[in-house]
Amino acid sequence: MSETTSSSLQGTATDPSQFKSFAEFYPFYLGEHSNSTCRRLHFIGTSLSLIFLLMLFVTGNWWYLLAGLICGYAFAWIGHFGFEKNRPASFKRPLYSFMGDWMMWRDILLGRIKM
Repeated sequence: MSETTSSSLQGTATDPSQFKSFAEFYPFYLGEHSNSTCRRLHFIGTSLSLIFLLMLFVTGNWWYLLAGLICGYAFAWIGHFGFEKNRPASFKRPLYSFMGDWMMWRDILLGRIKM
């Protein structure tokens, strides 16, 4: 993936709400994560969220759910606004973006996407 961005904070060339399936959306999602620092921050935030989710199940303490949500979104948004210079697709396609984040996490973990 290149370090160039496919959109800016002012607007997106492609409207994420136009996609009719996740299979159509995922290549767009990856394009919105072309900056390696943004991908790294997503991976870290998603990994920490997974740890917090596991802690929720181990301890039964529901504060871990809140910590996981905050952690996941904070790392992602820092990546988008600070490094990728675009708006997260979750503003228009929250479910597809959530799915895309986990697919990208898996693909990074498996070495399919360079971190």
